[in-house]
Amino acid sequence: QVQFVESGGGLVQPGESLTLSCAVSGRTFNSVVMGWFRQAPGKEREFVAVIGWSDGATNYRDSVKGRFTISRDIGQNTILLRMNSLKAEDTAVYYCAARRGSILATSPRDYNYWGQGTQVTVSS
Repeated sequence: QVQFVESGGGLVQPGESLTLSCAVSGRTFNSVVMGWFRQAPGKEREFVAVIGWSDGATNYRDSVKGRFTISRDIGQNTILLRMNSLKAEDTAVYYCAARRGSILATSPRDYNYWGQGTQVTVSS
């Protein structure tokens, strides 16, 4: 069983920054990809950013490139999502997720393990 503890969400104004954190515990795998996904009201869950746990390779959604940075802290078993220059359209519940293997998959269907989510609201 893999467990996640997400934190860092909140209410910010456009242009401000937030950092989301996802602490991972429980079962470990030799090869795993971690990621952040988000879901806005009335919309499907979508990929934001993913990272290979062993090599640190990353992939980002086009709309967040240059604004968001995903990273991992192997010693703390934690992944982070630094979000700069936030926009109203970034408003959503953000979920931490994991999948076994090394492919930086971007479909939520490819991820087996999910956190409970943290709300990010960008509004003036």
